[in-house]
Amino acid sequence: MITKMSHATLYVTDQQKAYDFYVNILGFSVHTDATMDNGFRWLAVTPPDQPNLNITLLNPLTGFMYPDPEVRNAFKLLLEKGSLGGGVLYTPDCRATYEELKAKGVVFRSEPKEQFYGIEAIITDGVGNWFSMTQTK
Repeated sequence: MITKMSHATLYVTDQQKAYDFYVNILGFSVHTDATMDNGFRWLAVTPPDQPNLNITLLNPLTGFMYPDPEVRNAFKLLLEKGSLGGGVLYTPDCRATYEELKAKGVVFRSEPKEQFYGIEAIITDGVGNWFSMTQTK
């Protein structure tokens, strides 16, 4: 039986912008920030209350991952449109977090709304991903 998840990957268009968003705005910790011999940057962060979850912020448009220009361009287009990433971020107070993040310049696709499961706002990280920011009932 699987009992936990230790690593996940988010594709990003710009690792430095991703670093700024996840570390400087959301308050995640840096787990790994290293440049490999081939110039590949391994950047992983962890949420404050989940120190055992490493989220790799991977720019697949750099390095060796997609050498075919046609595939790179298609992937880049999907990533820039926010078509590849997503998830759920939990907060104890969606409206207060919305105001705090909005004041920091974070872009939202929707303001906090009542849903059957709680209060939700849709947030973007500015590098290709969207999240449901949720306060559960």
